[in-house]
Amino acid sequence: MAQCVQSVQEFVQDSFVPMVAVLCSEEAERVTRKNNLNFAELLRPFCRLTSEGHIRDPNNQLQVVKNLRICVNNLMTSPTTTSTSPSPAQRQLLSDVVLSCQPQESAVTNVVMAGDYELNFSVTTPWFEAYRENFLQSMPASDHEFLNHYLACLLVVSSTEAVPVEQFLKLSQEQHRIQHSGEYTNPKWFIPNTLKYYVLLHDMCEGDEQRADLVYEDMKQRYGSQGCYLLKMNSRTFSANVDEQIPDPWSQYLHKNNLHNQVNIANSSTCTGCFIYSCNNSLDPLQLDSSMANLHNLSAVHADLKKGAKDSNSPACAAGSHGACLTLNDHDYIRQFIQEFTFRGLLPHIEKTIRQLNDQLVSRKGLSRSLFTATKKWFGGGKAPEKSISEPKSTFGLLYPPEAPELQIRKMADLCLLVQHYDLAYSCYHTAKKDFLSDQAMLYAAGALEMAAVSAFLQGGASRPYPAHYMDTAIQTYRDVCKNMVLAERCALLSAEILKSQGKYSDAATLLIKMTSEDSDLRSALLLEQAAHCFINMRNPMVRKFAFHMILSGHRFSKAGQRRHALRCYCQAMQVYKERGWSLAEDHINFTIGRQSFTLRQPEDAVTAFRQILINDSRQTAKQQGAFLREYLYVYKFISPAFSLPQLPLPCIHSSATRVYFGHERRLAEGEKQAATHVSLDQEYDQDLSAMWCHLEEQLVASANGGVVPGNFQPTQCCLNSQTDNLRHPLAVVEEPIIVEVTFRNPLKVSLALSSLSLLWRFTVDGSSSSNEMTEETITNEETSAVGVGNMNKYALRNCDLFSPFRNHIDFLLFTDQQTLDLMVRGKQDLNILGPRLNLTKEDKMSVRHGPDRRLNPIITPPMPLMEVFFLQFPTALLCGEIRKAYVEFCNVSGVALCGLRVVSTHAAFFTFGSQATTPLSPTSAENCSAYKTLATPLQRTSEATESLVSAADFRQPSGVIEIPIDGSILQPGQSTQLPLWLRGPDQEGVHEINFLFYYESAEKGLKISHRVLRHTVFICASRSLSIQASACRSSVPPHHCLDEKGSSGTLVFIDVENINTNEGGVREFHIVQVSSSSQHWRLHKYINPNKDKECKLGSRERAKLCFRAARCKPSEATSKAVKKYTFSDLSLGNEQIISSTTPCGDFFFRSSSRISSVSRSQGSIPTENRSSDLTDIAKECSELDLNIIVIWKAYVVEDNKQLILEGQLHVALQTIGKEASSLTAKEEAQEMVLLKFKSDLPPPVILPSAEFCQLIKTNLHYPETCTHPFVQESLCLVPVTLTLSNCSLAQVDVIIDLRHKSTSPESLEVHSSFAWVGQTQYKLQLKPKEVLCLTLQACFLQAGVYNLNTPRVFAKPSEQSTMCETSQQTATPALIVISDA
Repeated sequence: MAQCVQSVQEFVQDSFVPMVAVLCSEEAERVTRKNNLNFAELLRPFCRLTSEGHIRDPNNQLQVVKNLRICVNNLMTSPTTTSTSPSPAQRQLLSDVVLSCQPQESAVTNVVMAGDYELNFSVTTPWFEAYRENFLQSMPASDHEFLNHYLACLLVVSSTEAVPVEQFLKLSQEQHRIQHSGEYTNPKWFIPNTLKYYVLLHDMCEGDEQRADLVYEDMKQRYGSQGCYLLKMNSRTFSANVDEQIPDPWSQYLHKNNLHNQVNIANSSTCTGCFIYSCNNSLDPLQLDSSMANLHNLSAVHADLKKGAKDSNSPACAAGSHGACLTLNDHDYIRQFIQEFTFRGLLPHIEKTIRQLNDQLVSRKGLSRSLFTATKKWFGGGKAPEKSISEPKSTFGLLYPPEAPELQIRKMADLCLLVQHYDLAYSCYHTAKKDFLSDQAMLYAAGALEMAAVSAFLQGGASRPYPAHYMDTAIQTYRDVCKNMVLAERCALLSAEILKSQGKYSDAATLLIKMTSEDSDLRSALLLEQAAHCFINMRNPMVRKFAFHMILSGHRFSKAGQRRHALRCYCQAMQVYKERGWSLAEDHINFTIGRQSFTLRQPEDAVTAFRQILINDSRQTAKQQGAFLREYLYVYKFISPAFSLPQLPLPCIHSSATRVYFGHERRLAEGEKQAATHVSLDQEYDQDLSAMWCHLEEQLVASANGGVVPGNFQPTQCCLNSQTDNLRHPLAVVEEPIIVEVTFRNPLKVSLALSSLSLLWRFTVDGSSSSNEMTEETITNEETSAVGVGNMNKYALRNCDLFSPFRNHIDFLLFTDQQTLDLMVRGKQDLNILGPRLNLTKEDKMSVRHGPDRRLNPIITPPMPLMEVFFLQFPTALLCGEIRKAYVEFCNVSGVALCGLRVVSTHAAFFTFGSQATTPLSPTSAENCSAYKTLATPLQRTSEATESLVSAADFRQPSGVIEIPIDGSILQPGQSTQLPLWLRGPDQEGVHEINFLFYYESAEKGLKISHRVLRHTVFICASRSLSIQASACRSSVPPHHCLDEKGSSGTLVFIDVENINTNEGGVREFHIVQVSSSSQHWRLHKYINPNKDKECKLGSRERAKLCFRAARCKPSEATSKAVKKYTFSDLSLGNEQIISSTTPCGDFFFRSSSRISSVSRSQGSIPTENRSSDLTDIAKECSELDLNIIVIWKAYVVEDNKQLILEGQLHVALQTIGKEASSLTAKEEAQEMVLLKFKSDLPPPVILPSAEFCQLIKTNLHYPETCTHPFVQESLCLVPVTLTLSNCSLAQVDVIIDLRHKSTSPESLEVHSSFAWVGQTQYKLQLKPKEVLCLTLQACFLQAGVYNLNTPRVFAKPSEQSTMCETSQQTATPALIVISDA
């Protein structure tokens, strides 16, 4: 069964509580009505005792009464008799309760993994709990048991009465008359001598307190101090303390009480002579009004109560509208009154009654004084029970006289059960059961069996196991012999909860299924749903049984009129049958979901369900499929347009989604060639990408026009759609095709066969006003000659090439044959595209006006050049910093020469065409297939650096636009050229989207189209290679041993190189072949190598530390003519030297981001000669170090059983002495490979987190060190854990808590790790400065063992740093907990 709010022991114990009646005077009722409550409602929130009570059993043994709750009700009389089935009013009440309790959208759901099933359903079923609670409360009192009989009566009189004692006398006489006159069968009383407790109610705002005390003293003289009480209340007036917030504990009880009163009033309204003690001021509460006029008003009362129960906004149900005159002290007074009444009045009365019953039973037998020592003989042989005159012998209709010993035993057992003396209660029930069975009094015997089982369960411990067969016998007797389904249902509800608590889900499910019958669809539906939950909560979940019984429950819910619950059950069952091959069952469920959704006014869900029937591979018969189709068409009947021959409504044309493509279709790749992607109809339009391409085109146009963008510039639009700017006439080139994509939509979801699809177009020549319509020359598309249209289809319709420049206006007239359901129709559809709605003038706002949309009205221009671009040996995956050489081929496929070839990219540092047209390869690099220019070095490697001086002007700066160096700067028609292209892998790992935009012009000037562009997009997957950490410090060598030309001591540069590649791409090891530097002021002078003969090789996760000596540049190199010169210093660590000042090493250095930041920093600094001689500036100058490190490496890769050599370079910019610089960010080193992203995001610059950010948050776990749990009874052990977060900083911090992390540390591997965090698994919080926050978590354990709870991961960053990534916080030591089995 589903989880409940109460435990099973609490539920069973609260089902049977002592009953207390209330009889109030008119003045007392007026006093309580000031709080919008009657006296019984006033006491109800305080009826559970918080302290323990005590009674003594007949053996004078002290028994403890814990957590006792009493039930206080107004005294209501009725001559009705006990019914064996719920009344219509009760049925309606229970139906309304279930209907009003619907699952919340934010309710907690449970995910069950059973095999390959993943089910998601509600953990709790509040509608079932509400049904069960109202069912038990509405059960009438019966003669065969005394649990619902009143034990005591509270007589309440106000202190403002003239003579309160006389009012008490009247109330006492009235109670005596109701109980002993025999006029009323309801209410029923436990014993003839009912406890009467006299309550004097004193209003602190009206009455005289001294007079109330005197009256109370008189009451104590008359009734004894234990039989009366002075209750003071209404200490607060409406005018005083208006702003004081007093809690309202009555709201949660009033709704239930109103529903309960509905049943009592409705049941009473069907009987003549029923009486209700109300607080109506017009009636004396001591006078019973039996006129028929008042009886006719009961229907109106029932309607008002029902309205009040449903209307949560009514004053009676509004929060804070009850207890307005009560203070918190008054709440304590009421609580003390209940405790005083129970401990000094009710419990002693029950104890006395138990002793009297025990004495009567023993005296009747004339034997022992104690029931505990009695034998079966003592209770046997008594007077035979009387038979009912209207019933035959040997049936369940036996009636015992009130003084029968059997009933006295049952009465004593019920009293013991109510005061939690379960051992004595079980003995009495067991003895009474035998007597009832011997007399064939089956109703009495079934009641004794039921309560004996309940007593045995509530005893607890292993002394007496729960007798489930008692419950089974009682249910069978109630249902089959006594024909009393009310008692049978109560017995089944109790037994099912008890079996569930013991883990016997199979027995509980069997019991619930047996209680289903045809007399109550609602009860059957609820019990079937609970049985389904039993199947899914088993140790080995029975998923298909869960789904099957959910379907049965949904069917019974539907019969009971509970459509929402029926829909919920079918949807939960659908999770099991969906896409599992159960096509027939799936069709049935979808069909039912569709019907219920449509009835509940959820047409979208209904359409979805019916659509599933039609689109799935159905195995239904033709007749059944027709029925499904009719239902589907019925849902769509309000949106289905009528057919007409000229204009076809189906399929619908999505006019605004029409796309028009101008230009030549790109050729596919030929062999190793990879064609440029450009623009095609397969690509979806993206506003951000369009803006990016427009920005790149502006850069190209500005570069071609001397840095200025012309005023008439319009970005190129090759594909027009609803989101592009369609106000201008598009430009099409003569002899180039125009492709139009038309979108068809069939709303009926019925297969439509289309044939003979054709287009009409018309054009107007420039300077001519006449229009020629070519109706005979239609434009066809062979691919769409016969197609089937489903939900949404798109077709590209191609027109003929246009051979003369003229204005071409396209109008689509769709001629088609359409066949659906054996119906052939022919017609046409016009394509009319509306532009954006106008909203500028008043007329535009007052009416619906649309602007022009000219995407179908192109202007044909003279011929233009058309270029195609192919890439050869272009990689798709690179290591970070890897250098790869590729080739680009430019082809002019038109009849017009092109010139002005340029390219711009979103990643300028990714590629270069070289500093010259071509870079000749040295012999060494040709042998090794290297992209670098290399020189062979002698075997005896020297530690001295080789230097060269280079000007930055020799390399093209990363301004964005690159002029492509082709011979003659013109590409003739049909001519092609091939150029080398060097690529460098991005410095950041992951998938990078790199966009190229090629620009070219026509050799002929003055054309309407000034230029054309070609787009290309590539995705490069960058893998980890090396991580470079560089730092510089002053040399510790004495000055006379190491002096540079300026007389200053040398500087040591330490480079930590780590292989962070995890064998991605088959990389075996890395070799550091050379370390170079580039700077205007500093250079690497010498390599300090302790092991001169050892090569620098790095395997996976290996690290090497290199040490170099740096010195300032020579004075001759720092002349005024060489201010912008860069000194490249090369220190080879291998057998060959790479000239870093040439292509491609020098190109990528000047394009790298580290070099750009270095240049900007150096340009922003103050010249040395203009600086002040202040000591601070001098110290700052001495600490500055503008040195760029270039680490060149080679990687040995095994691919297809062949060894390849990859090469690359990484850059590190050292700016300050003593400050470490890195080639990677901390975030990149911590994260794994990111997922593939096909849409480029342009993130804001990321602020790198520093080391101090790892200690922003201090965490601590609070939990019990040991926990004992009975895993045999309950398989899951839930332990509350408190996670304390302390903000150690003085700034507001954003915190992310992730509970899904599984620790793999050696400490955690030594203990159990098979536990899980339940509930919410991720939190996003904000902590104020120095704030401490406690977060309550729950850990779920499946078995005993020692566990490490320190698995949550905590990330934090300052709140004001919006672009900064969260930093993982340092965690504490392992937090161990010991889970032991009970």
